[in-house]
Amino acid sequence: MSESFFEKPILNSPYAYPGRHWELNADGQPTNRIVESRRRSDLITPVPKPKKQKKAKGQTQFVLGHADDLSTAEQEYNPTPIINEIRTYIDVWRALPNPDQWLVTPETARLLQHWRSTAFQGIRPFFCQVEAVETAIWLAEVAPKLGARASKFRAHIEGANAQANPDLFRIALKLATGAGKTTVMAMLIAWQAINAARHPGAKAFSRGFLIVAPGITIRDRLRVLLPNDPDSYYRSREIAPPDMLDAIDHAKIVITNYHAFKRRERMEVSKGNRQLVEGRTGQKLDTLENEGQMLQRVMPDLMGMKNIVVLNDEAHHCYRERVGDREEDDDALKGEAKDEAKANNEAARMWISGLETVKRKLGVQVVFDLSATPFFLRGSGYREGTLFPWTMSDFSLMDAIECGIVKLPRIPIADNVSGGDTPKFRNLWEEIKKSGQSFPKKGRASGQTNDPRNLPLLVQSALDALYGHYAKTFALWQEVGIGVPPVFIVVCNNTSTSELVYKYISGFEQTDENGATKTVLSRFDLLHNYDEFGNRLARPNTILIDSAQLESGEALDKDFRELAADEIERFRREMVERTGDIQAGQKIDEATLLREVMNTVGRKGKLGEQIRCVVSVSMLTEGWDANTVTHILGVRAFGTQLLCEQVVGRGLRRQSYVENADGLFNVEYADILGIPFDFTASPVVSKPQKPRETVQVQAVRPDRDRLEIRFPRVTGYRVELPAMRLEADFREDHALDLNPDLVGPTNTRNQGIIGEGIDLKISDLDQVRRNKILFELSVHILRTKYRDGDGGPRNDLFGPIKRITRQWLDGGYLRCTGGTTEGQVLYRAIADMAANKIVAAINEKLINERPVRAILDPYNPTGSTRYVNFTTSKETRWETAHDKCHVNWVVCDSDWEAEFCRVAEAHPRVRAYVKNQGLGFEVPYLMGSTQRKYLPDFIVHVDDGHDDPLNLVVEIKGYRGEDAKEKANTMRTYWVPGVNNLQKFGRWAFAEFTAVYEIEAAFGMLIDELIAESPATLVTG
Repeated sequence: MSESFFEKPILNSPYAYPGRHWELNADGQPTNRIVESRRRSDLITPVPKPKKQKKAKGQTQFVLGHADDLSTAEQEYNPTPIINEIRTYIDVWRALPNPDQWLVTPETARLLQHWRSTAFQGIRPFFCQVEAVETAIWLAEVAPKLGARASKFRAHIEGANAQANPDLFRIALKLATGAGKTTVMAMLIAWQAINAARHPGAKAFSRGFLIVAPGITIRDRLRVLLPNDPDSYYRSREIAPPDMLDAIDHAKIVITNYHAFKRRERMEVSKGNRQLVEGRTGQKLDTLENEGQMLQRVMPDLMGMKNIVVLNDEAHHCYRERVGDREEDDDALKGEAKDEAKANNEAARMWISGLETVKRKLGVQVVFDLSATPFFLRGSGYREGTLFPWTMSDFSLMDAIECGIVKLPRIPIADNVSGGDTPKFRNLWEEIKKSGQSFPKKGRASGQTNDPRNLPLLVQSALDALYGHYAKTFALWQEVGIGVPPVFIVVCNNTSTSELVYKYISGFEQTDENGATKTVLSRFDLLHNYDEFGNRLARPNTILIDSAQLESGEALDKDFRELAADEIERFRREMVERTGDIQAGQKIDEATLLREVMNTVGRKGKLGEQIRCVVSVSMLTEGWDANTVTHILGVRAFGTQLLCEQVVGRGLRRQSYVENADGLFNVEYADILGIPFDFTASPVVSKPQKPRETVQVQAVRPDRDRLEIRFPRVTGYRVELPAMRLEADFREDHALDLNPDLVGPTNTRNQGIIGEGIDLKISDLDQVRRNKILFELSVHILRTKYRDGDGGPRNDLFGPIKRITRQWLDGGYLRCTGGTTEGQVLYRAIADMAANKIVAAINEKLINERPVRAILDPYNPTGSTRYVNFTTSKETRWETAHDKCHVNWVVCDSDWEAEFCRVAEAHPRVRAYVKNQGLGFEVPYLMGSTQRKYLPDFIVHVDDGHDDPLNLVVEIKGYRGEDAKEKANTMRTYWVPGVNNLQKFGRWAFAEFTAVYEIEAAFGMLIDELIAESPATLVTG
């Protein structure tokens, strides 16, 4: 767990580990005491409560032991107990300090350490993302080794799948909208592909992956999961360490939408010819692809592979409809709800049938279902709104809101209309029905036109109310200089409703009795598509989208194509203007054009950049990742909280993931009307955060290849003691400062509710004699640092070690302040720190004997500046000189680093330099008994008069705590001598600069000393 977790409340922190929280005082404010608790998702159930249904026949018992009135002997519906039990196992497993205890492969252990503790250049994986992948890893690698106590989990998954997916082994991972399911998919692929490459015979791993999406939008967006994509997550999001990327490059990954599973015609045969042939032969003419041909078309790269891993994105669309013994009341489905259920079932049938075909023909090892709402849909034959019983990890929307990963949705909680149980804008559709108002029926009768101004009054009022706040938000965004507008979305039930709402918002043209056409402007100045004179704007502010049609990939419906003809034409013209190609608009079909607009809403330089309002037929598709949505209006029925969460989720993706000064995300809001989402919040207008400029930091190739800097990737050190007398010369960095910051409080006041309080002081350790400290510390050093080839302690060294330890104690290198005592050095963690300092002094004395050898990474022993490639939004950065640095930018952690860049570029003896960011230059060291990785600030090539340049490792440091001292000791004692002794990577030295205003002078003096002496290591203040 990150140490920063204990420094501040976890509220609004995406990196916080659930299970602990700050205790609140009587005023509801966090105290400084952390207590254990259940996750919020255990306190506020994340599963939408299903509508009451008829009791299933033959119900006998509750399988999972919860009186939820849902689970039966035939069907489980509540996996929450098993999820919480697995979470308990994983919490214990995660806390194990030694990777050897994790019961996973070395590659998996390396990935877990990378995800949990590496300092990422961009956004590091959120806890929920790591937890989801940890669940999959634990089930696959750890649980089988725990015997009977963990076998029940696989039995549960197999049983759950046998009830609904008998041919597939599915594991569902539930992550809230905006929590980063794509990143989780990349982590799963990295885990499987790397292990498959390093363990080719292991059946638990695969290098073949089939990713199935619900539509073309998500399919195209998931291209970042391809290793060769320019924006590949494995590199841009640092999903895997650089030395493991090669294994991912060899993975076979196919991304498709489930519509591709539909068997296509192999040849076009007219209806008449078909009847003729069938009439002559008496057999039905089969011109459809067979299953093998379909698979060859959809996934040619995976043909011939076995045990493919399938990842379903938005997997709640993938299920096998329950036909017999249905547990739903089908009579409750009428009208549009029944049509929607039928369409859902047809889509789900096609999806799961395709996967079953893959299983039969090629073999499927496991199916990972990823969804924010892995619930059974209406009409599926299962209880609506219940979790897939094979769900094994759950990060709910409430968790995401609490952690600040998504925007905070705000819904009506009160109004000035008396007599109602809830605010009228809370469930707009139901209030419209109660008022007797109505919308036109679906479809447009020939010759009949509807006036948009005849919208139900409640809809007009809701639009006015929401637009008023939108205008304020729009002004705030302009005030802070955000280059794109906030987005207002309206979700409608059908084409007729959406057409009226669209025209009401954007304005429309009307023909009077005399045949004259006039333009009717809307009241929404920021959203209409006409100027004040009634002329169409070249770029529309409001667009109409039928997301269901666009996602299928088929031709647009005639009615919708006619309705959207105007905006299609205007976007064609804009494409011509943007590209300068007069044919550009004709090379792309209408559906693809509108899809491009929808997918680029709020993105600078794209077709949808300046869109302010989206009116959607049905509901916007899952995966629509516009992050500028601030206002949502629902004009349709919402029968369950599942639908509410899906629609609200379209507006919850954050605009900014930049942490504030407290290390948290600034709160962002989405204001919602017409959707009865079960969440309340106080309405306030929040000032948006201006997005930072993003730059690409990369090696400039081939123009600057002469400035390339190469370095060794060191994983450890081997020390061989010479057969001689041990000695030590102690310096300032070998001192250990004991203070309350390091060891904890030395005086604690305890007070009960009543009665006298007491002060708890560290006084008993005052009585520990110096000789006892000397003896026990010497024994500790001998047992932990000096062992023979058989693993036993080198008892012959006890005398020299005791003598050197006495020298350390008598020399005043153990310093006690703030009420601490010398006896506290006997705490194991403090003793480890003391031992490291004493042993470092011994090894430094033996540098000339060359006892230290650096151990290199066997898979990737050499790093280089040529592989630097990442993006950053940090404002403190230095544009490098073309003749001094291989990389175009230095991203500075402080102004001190920027000053060093200036000094390095100005000095004539500097041949090249680079900042160690995105470089992969790491130095392993011990802090106590914990192994850590140190990332020095710079590598500088210095011309010190030799034929080859000196590789100078530079650290810019202000305050030097114990951790900084250990890093410097490791560089002087182990890394620099160990690498120099290899004699493969040139000459290396180390220097520290601690006074920013003296860097230029100190650096000049250091260069002069290097030219004169060329020492192995140097330290400068």
